[in-house]
Amino acid sequence: MPLYKKISKNIQEITIDGQNDKKIRWINITNPGKEELEYLMRFKEYKFDFKQLRASSAKIMSERPIIEQKDGYCFIILQFPIFNGNEIVASEIDFFIGHGLLITLHNGNIKVLEEFFNTCRKGDNSTLTKDFPSSAILLYEIINKLIYYCYEIMDQNNSKISNVEKFIFSSEQKKAVSKILELRQNIINIRRILVNHKNILKKMMEMKSSLIPTSKIKDCYYELIEHTKRIWEFSESQREAIEALNSTNESLMNDQTNNIMRTLTIFSVIVLPLNLIAGIFGMNTVDGMPFINNPYGFSVVISIMTIGCLSMIIFFIKKKWL
Repeated sequence: MPLYKKISKNIQEITIDGQNDKKIRWINITNPGKEELEYLMRFKEYKFDFKQLRASSAKIMSERPIIEQKDGYCFIILQFPIFNGNEIVASEIDFFIGHGLLITLHNGNIKVLEEFFNTCRKGDNSTLTKDFPSSAILLYEIINKLIYYCYEIMDQNNSKISNVEKFIFSSEQKKAVSKILELRQNIINIRRILVNHKNILKKMMEMKSSLIPTSKIKDCYYELIEHTKRIWEFSESQREAIEALNSTNESLMNDQTNNIMRTLTIFSVIVLPLNLIAGIFGMNTVDGMPFINNPYGFSVVISIMTIGCLSMIIFFIKKKWL
């Protein structure tokens, strides 16, 4: 059973027992601040860079992934997509990885990471770290869980794309517009978050361990690279799908607009001559005005207007404008 310690409100530690009495310490820090930074400064044997510690405790996220090799440890910053309501945003995790030690620092909003920490805390024998007690393998398992969560996000996007398609072809184009904009933004965010992961993971393949073969580390991180490529391909496919749906939706909305404009134009063309006739016969002139003294004058004028109206309607129908 792993040894668990709650060092403070934001600092938890588990010691994972592996084969041959090898032990791995995982220190999980949420919402790192001044107190947490001072705690890490006590690790004299690793001589953590103060700038890296300060970056880990900052409230502003890093603009890009980072991997830096120092004497005795490696510092890594990675970002992963998470849902914030209906919006996909980036959540940052900072890693300090040394011999027999892994430190994670984050804002506590990554459910997958917390779930895996609790799994290791309960002593689940299914974890790979049990068989290969190395901080590099523990880091691989964490990143693997986070990348698999990306597949769940992609599945949710697929479901939303299907719903958008239903909106479009059920004459609810206006509802589809907001959904399309939301999906386009989410897909862009996923691609921006994951764009540099492949390069960082390639550098991680070069990590060495005195506890397990280097080939095992390379195989694990090569698997992560393949998953990253696959997610990138899925996001590209989804981006193309939503762009195609957006074009379809715009075409249908334009067609609806054109139909409305055509109807209004035809109505205006029919009414305009009728207004002209009504205006002529409404003039206050007596001399020369036809039908002025005719007892059937009103009926004659209405008949002329009706015939003219019907003639234009028949003409529009023959031209297939109606």
